[in-house]
Amino acid sequence: RCAELQIQLTEAVSTMAGQKELIAKLEHDLSTIQALSTVHRPDAEGAAVPSLEKIPEPIKEATALFYGHPPSPGTSFPEGQVDSLLSIISSQRERFRARNQELEGENRMMQHTVHALQSELDNLRADNIKLYEKIKFLQSYPGRGGSRDDTEQRYSSQYEERLDPFSSFSRKERQRKYLSLSPWDKATLSM
Repeated sequence: RCAELQIQLTEAVSTMAGQKELIAKLEHDLSTIQALSTVHRPDAEGAAVPSLEKIPEPIKEATALFYGHPPSPGTSFPEGQVDSLLSIISSQRERFRARNQELEGENRMMQHTVHALQSELDNLRADNIKLYEKIKFLQSYPGRGGSRDDTEQRYSSQYEERLDPFSSFSRKERQRKYLSLSPWDKATLSM
């Protein structure tokens, strides 16, 4: 279940990153279109028209309005074309924004679920070690022969490690030293 949630979390993060890239590309394309509308291009061979501006006028107008430049005084465009282009772009931006918020919500839920599962896993490990301790106690009575299976062998090392005073002391000292570090030192240590 935890691995499945991790996979879903990874997919959500990659989708969100892809959408951020698409938004950045859209913004870049819009700025490129604005830049292209100001660049003079020479005529191509065999061109009958004196200029090869292939960018539609509503796009030029919309990008000019987007960047706050007033429209050219000599050109007048139908208001419907500019408004329709702006509405298309703004609705697309809003769809991406809503999807991004949805993915961020899913990401938060997945992280919460992963933390809950991790704490449950830690609790189950602690319970298993306690159960192994009880098994060990019951096997210490005379006349109790012990056939050890895989489960007992798996938890015996964890049980013995918990009883070892040196490893316990070492772990506590390491934790105390870590907590006494400054945030910058903690960041450096984690790197």
